Amino acid sequence: MSKPTPSSEAIPLRIAVLTVSDTRGSSNDTSGDLLTELLQEAGHQLQQRDLVKDDIYQIRAVCSQWIADPEVQVVLITGGTGFSGRDSTPEAVRPLLDKEVIGFGEMFRYISLEQVGSSTIQSRAMGGLVNKTLIFCLPGSNNACRTAWEGILREQLDSRQKPCNFVGLLS
Repeated sequence: MSKPTPSSEAIPLRIAVLTVSDTRGSSNDTSGDLLTELLQEAGHQLQQRDLVKDDIYQIRAVCSQWIADPEVQVVLITGGTGFSGRDSTPEAVRPLLDKEVIGFGEMFRYISLEQVGSSTIQSRAMGGLVNKTLIFCLPGSNNACRTAWEGILREQLDSRQKPCNFVGLLS
């Protein structure tokens, strides 16, 4: 993997975090807390944060509001990406996208293979771009959120990452 160019200064992004869960609330939203901590440690700003039930229309409503908000550049969604009957984050988000980042889900599953074995095939992690806003849908576990952040997102949301990163798509 290439590394950020140390001579340039990072461009902080304004990131929103959405937790999708039928069982978590603000007091036990550990994956939302973790993503907030990781993005701030990387120098980004938490712009918005919310928690909704695993419901296609609640997810779309929040995402649509953030996509329309010029102050939100990136949306990180944790939860609802599994294969169970209630998991509906990909179905909620995919119709909103202008372009899907196919490689995000592929790379996430590749990295996860070492950690969770063949169970990674049940992950429907995905990413995309809409209205100059990036959206990444991550599993709801802390380990999966850390894997996605450390293995992909930290570098791709860093303006110094060469040969390319997502930051240039957001202006």
